[in-house]
Formats: sequence, structure tokens, C-alpha cells
Amino acid sequence: MRMRATARGWTAVWLVVLALVQTVIFVVVWRVAVHTEIGQWVDTVALTGNRIGQDRIDGPVDKLLNAMSVVSLLAATAMIGFIALIRGRIALAITATLLIAGANVSTQLLKYGLSRPDYGLDPERAAVGNSLPSGHTTVAAAVAVALVLVLPRKVRAVGAFLAAAYAAAAGVATLSAGWHRPSDAVAAYLVVGVWAALAGLVLLITQREQAEVAPGDAHRLAALLLGAAGVLALITCGLALSWLVDLRGTGPDELSRRPLFIAYAGSAAGIAGTMAVVMALVLSVVHRLVPRVKG
Repeated sequence: MRMRATARGWTAVWLVVLALVQTVIFVVVWRVAVHTEIGQWVDTVALTGNRIGQDRIDGPVDKLLNAMSVVSLLAATAMIGFIALIRGRIALAITATLLIAGANVSTQLLKYGLSRPDYGLDPERAAVGNSLPSGHTTVAAAVAVALVLVLPRKVRAVGAFLAAAYAAAAGVATLSAGWHRPSDAVAAYLVVGVWAALAGLVLLITQREQAEVAPGDAHRLAALLLGAAGVLALITCGLALSWLVDLRGTGPDELSRRPLFIAYAGSAAGIAGTMAVVMALVLSVVHRLVPRVKG
């Protein structure tokens, strides 16, 4: 059936709400993780916990992160644009490109614009300053979301799971490699989520009058599974970190293996869970943003 004006209007409202909610969550993550002692302590403990088993995963982690260069980003963006163009979706190609560019530029501006007070909890990295959001995680998540937007509906659900897994692995890899704190990766996903909502608004505005939405195009089950998995991972993260908070009087380097592992594993679950939820939200509405078109 054709997209009615009321349905399009409600979709626009939903996208605005998503953009605002993710912006608010981003601010909360930044304020708690960066501007409170307990937030910095939890981040530092999780980052210290990456030493556990690091020798076994160093190789795959380095390969994954080192593959994310400016050249690879440009190549991925070109591929995504090409997929949209061969489907005859010029507006989609432009919007997907703007999503990737906007998210990555925003991340760099935020990283160098946001402040990070030094509470003496992580002296080894104090000179580096603010590292939120993670640039590598933003690259992976932006490409993942843009890819799901341009994929044909028949392979979109499978693509969403694979793309979410890739972006989640990239976020966890930045923690495993010691490049970023957990909050940096979570913040990166939220930046991409905001840009995904804005991209959705652009697609609605440029949508053709003859656009059609078929009931079978909605990936409800796939979105539900992704969202449920994400929420479960976030709950696991919350339980792990709530247990960890009771040890906040102890320095990260003084903690035993068990709390360090719980902090690391719980944070990894939180990173993966955030990406799963963001992708589930994208997948739940993408059939209305890139609907069938007659002729």
C-alpha cells in the first residue's frame, strides 16, 4: 500500500524522538563516564581488565582495527553508494554517504571539543585527554548502518545481523587493544544512531509520491531478536558493573583477576548490546524509509 501522509508523519515524529533520546543518552554517558570519579574508575578498571588473555587475541584485534583506514572508509562508502545507485536510488546513495561522513566528522569534533577532567585514576593516559567518542568504532558502525539502508529488502535482515556483529566486534576490539575505554565505543554508537535518525528524515522528505510499503517488508522478527539480544547484553553489563561498584575504593591496578575480568566482560557486553539496540531500531523502520517504488 502507498505511504499515507499520516503514516509518514508518525514515522517522522518517531525519528525525531529517536534522535533526541540518543542525544540525551550520549550526554548522560559523557557526563557520568568522563565527569564523575566513579565513571572514570569503572572505565579504567574495564580497560585494565583487557590484559586478561590479551596475548591470544592480539593478532585478530590488530588486523580488525588496522583495516580501518581512510582508504578503506572511502572504499566502503563508494561501495555503499554504488549499491544504492544500481538500485536506482540516487537520494539513498547521497543520504547514506552523508550519514557516514556526518557521523565521522561529528565524532572527531566531539573528541577534540569535549573536556576530560583528571581525577588521577588513569595517570598513564591522562596526557592523552578526552577519547570519547571512538573514531574506529564510529567508522564501523556508520558503515554498518549505511549498508543496511541500501541493501535490498530480501537480504536486509541478514545484512543487519552481520553488520551489527562487525560493528560490535570493532567496538570491543578497541577495548581489547587498549585504544579506547568502553564509554568511548558506546558514545560512538549513539552518534551514529543520531545520524541514522537524521538520515531517515532526509529519506522521508525525498520520498516519491508513488512509494509503497508492503506488510512483508517490515523485519519485525529480526528487529525484535536484535533488540532483545541487545537489551539482555545491556542488563548483563548493568549487573556486572553494579557488582563492581562496591570495590570502588580500590585502585584498578590493585584489583584481582576476577573483578578485572568482570569489568572487562561486562563492558564488552554493554558495547555489543548498545550496537545491537541501535541496529534493531534502524531495522524496525528502514522499510518505511526505503519502501518499494512502482515502475
